[in-house]
Amino acid sequence: MAIEGNILPVNIEDEMRKSYIDYAMSVIVGRALPDVRDGLKPIHRRILYSMYQLGLMPDKGYRKSAFIVGDVMGKYHPHGDAAIYETLVRLAQDFSIRYPLVDGHGNFGSIDGDPPAAQRYTEARLSKIAVEMLTDLDKQTVDFMPNFEETLQEPKVLPSRFPNLLVNGSQGIAVGMATNIPPHNLGEAIDAVIKTIENPDITIDELLNYIKGPDFPTGGIILGYEGIREAYTTGRGKIIVRAKTEIEQVSETKTRIIVKEIPYMVNKARLIEKIAELVRDKKIEGIADLRDESDRSGMRIVIELKRDANPNVVLNRLYAHTQMQDTFGVIMLALVDGQPKVLTLKEIIHYYIEHQKDVVVRRTRYELNKAQDRAHILEGLKIALDHIDAIINLIRSSPTVQVAKDGLMKNFNLSDVQAQAILDMRLQRLTGLERKKIDEEYDEIMKKVQHYKEILANEWMVLDIIKNELSEIKNKFADERRTLITHKIDEINVEDLIEKQDMVVTMTHFGYIKRLSVDAYKTQKRGGKGILGMDTKEDDFVENIFTTTTHDQILFFTNMGRVFKLKTYEIPEAGRQSKGTAIINLLSLKPNERVNAVISLGGINEDMVSKCYLAMVTRNGLIKKTKLSEFENIRKDGIIAIKLNNGDELISVKLTNGDDELIIGTSKGMAIRFNEKDVRPMGRSACGVKAMALNDDDYIIGMDLVDKNAKVLLVTKNGYGKRTELSEFRTQSRGGKGLIASNITDKTGELVAIMIVKDDDDVMLITSNGTLIRTAVSSISVMHRNAQGVKIMDVNGDVITSIDRIAKEDD
Repeated sequence: MAIEGNILPVNIEDEMRKSYIDYAMSVIVGRALPDVRDGLKPIHRRILYSMYQLGLMPDKGYRKSAFIVGDVMGKYHPHGDAAIYETLVRLAQDFSIRYPLVDGHGNFGSIDGDPPAAQRYTEARLSKIAVEMLTDLDKQTVDFMPNFEETLQEPKVLPSRFPNLLVNGSQGIAVGMATNIPPHNLGEAIDAVIKTIENPDITIDELLNYIKGPDFPTGGIILGYEGIREAYTTGRGKIIVRAKTEIEQVSETKTRIIVKEIPYMVNKARLIEKIAELVRDKKIEGIADLRDESDRSGMRIVIELKRDANPNVVLNRLYAHTQMQDTFGVIMLALVDGQPKVLTLKEIIHYYIEHQKDVVVRRTRYELNKAQDRAHILEGLKIALDHIDAIINLIRSSPTVQVAKDGLMKNFNLSDVQAQAILDMRLQRLTGLERKKIDEEYDEIMKKVQHYKEILANEWMVLDIIKNELSEIKNKFADERRTLITHKIDEINVEDLIEKQDMVVTMTHFGYIKRLSVDAYKTQKRGGKGILGMDTKEDDFVENIFTTTTHDQILFFTNMGRVFKLKTYEIPEAGRQSKGTAIINLLSLKPNERVNAVISLGGINEDMVSKCYLAMVTRNGLIKKTKLSEFENIRKDGIIAIKLNNGDELISVKLTNGDDELIIGTSKGMAIRFNEKDVRPMGRSACGVKAMALNDDDYIIGMDLVDKNAKVLLVTKNGYGKRTELSEFRTQSRGGKGLIASNITDKTGELVAIMIVKDDDDVMLITSNGTLIRTAVSSISVMHRNAQGVKIMDVNGDVITSIDRIAKEDD
């Protein structure tokens, strides 16, 4: 190709291809992608190095951000101050980066998308953990390169004493490729690195035992392990992240949704605007009000619901139409030896370990050279002290310093450095004490030299140093995981992970439920004051308590005649004084619907299901018996258990074997005993038949199964109770008025419970303010049907709302 003057003809296609590739690689390597070793892009590295050079350490004062930006731009990154300041701000935002590397002072923006203050107003310095990124930088641990004008040197990579690429993640868009690496918990990441050092053949599934998954700075909930495992195995995957929410029961008919955490990188203000827009356009029904109550103590978005709205339905609509559920697309792309590469979790850890091995070896070599240089000088000083008189005479007789140095090197076989050290030596070092110090220092230096040589000769010692230093960083900076990871139903059998334990489950009038160990209660004597069992909110009181085990299935029957199913372990465990979780968070209850009866199916196998029945009694005196097998397939939103007439509600449900006797009590102290065969089996949609004839002011308060070896326990509102022999309750036909079971007076109050108990049973009583007492049945007097009973609990103006029997085998 001929050159005409200063013009060189070129093929336009070739030039475009070459220029584009050069530009693309410049963006990929120089701007957009992090290095696998320290997890930093060049601009991040330059900011941290500049602050390190300026001495902006955590124990020093802050400097203006404009000063830092100017220093970075003038020395290392001539691409404009806006990009530098934006990067500096992000390094300081605790909602953008899991472990901030910059300690910012002033307005550095918010999760609502508010911009930071101008750089002339904000100040910054390195955070404590950032110092670990720069530790030993002055010990030739990494390579340096000239800056853009070749007047200064800057590091190609930082020592990075913790796996920053995993810990803080990285996001970037290059030419034709992008990276999106999620942040992780520091403690988990370090554990994974240490386990990989101990077992280089460790699999990714084994690593998942240590590094559970991403840990976002904004918390949230990750749904399932499938996306996590795919990302760690292939370098690419989709992780579904949900907002962390709670459903609060404001009153019997009103609820609200509280959003406490949102998915990573979601703008809170825009999220609220989107929800308001969907409500305005009537794409989401049931929301009455929306407000942001977030403050310095944490995030709190309040979504008030209309009276007829189902909170779970509204929540699912919000997940479907807003960023309350978002997908984090993982692309673990980073630079390996200057080339972009999609990496698995194990590969990221491998390259980090190799980098740390290089850092430790280079640092050790530096320390060895430094120690050997010092030993060399000390050897010269020892020679000088051995020939002190001759050396002094030589120096005194020399006309110049150079002549003296040459004489020392020639006559005593010293190096230039040793000769200079002797000339620089003070006279005080000629004393015997100083000679001893030189000998001791020399011995100590030689021990270090030997140690450094051992390290350089043994890779396992290098790896051991890395492990120890990582453990120290973990102890200093590790914190609790913020992001919860929940299993999908098809991923794991959660029951296999739950220990089988005896539990007490309590529920309040407004539907707060919790489980706790039976051991939380201690047996007390009759008439005791009880122990505080639960803190209840204002106007709420405990009205249901039952015992079960963690693995048992529990059927929840509501006053509206519907039934739901849960495993006991699905009920959140809480402390003895905690009010628990709103049942509406666990069951899809309608407005004004509450749980009135609970059946634990512990010990019921498949053969027994076809022989068992559920007997249900209503407040207005109707009873129905239905086969248990009709309740095998219960949907998450419940099914119909009994059809109710207007004004009626379901009061009690019992599990029967088809040949049991039932005893039913009323508030006015009446009771009836009859065989369940008097009630023919009916379908789930049936209403039932008359169980008992009631007076107008009377209603059913409970039902239990008859045990001929037991007695009837009756308890009233004001804490009176008694046991009565079953023989005093003759078997009658269904539908009659029954017999007097207890003498009801103003002193005793109405009957609240009727229960079959044995002599060696304990009973647990609970009052409306949450006070509990557990007492032995044997301490309660046996009396006739027409007696009013004795005081079994001092209620002090309160009333008893519920009792439960705790059999000895449950203990």
